[in-house]
Amino acid sequence: MTKKAAPKKKAKPVPEDLEVNRRREWRFDFPLGTLIEGSLADGNKFKEETQLENISSGGAYFSLDSGVVVGSKLNLYIELPEKLADGKRLRLRIGGITVRLEKPDKKTKRQGVAVRFSDDLFKVVPAKKSAKKK
Repeated sequence: MTKKAAPKKKAKPVPEDLEVNRRREWRFDFPLGTLIEGSLADGNKFKEETQLENISSGGAYFSLDSGVVVGSKLNLYIELPEKLADGKRLRLRIGGITVRLEKPDKKTKRQGVAVRFSDDLFKVVPAKKSAKKK
């Protein structure tokens, strides 16, 4: 006795307004204050405050003035909302490596930076006073 193959179903058309996300992880728009620390190509260290544009379990995207290069090692200190931190001022510290840079904005000169988190290790630390850009 042979089994009959199930009839093939026709693929449903993709809605025109649906944006396809080819990334491995879902990205979340999460506009939180973030302090970025790292070293520039010339070896000078920098600290710059910015706002996180989006984040996933594997990386994050934000804009900087500092002029980092692909391969730069960065530490992100992401301000956690007090509602999530039992009313305390806390930051999430996580390390990453710059994997993509966008062209600098013509007006602001800020550059989009994509970072892949370098490991699954992260640390929640007390929030400090704002650091000024060096």
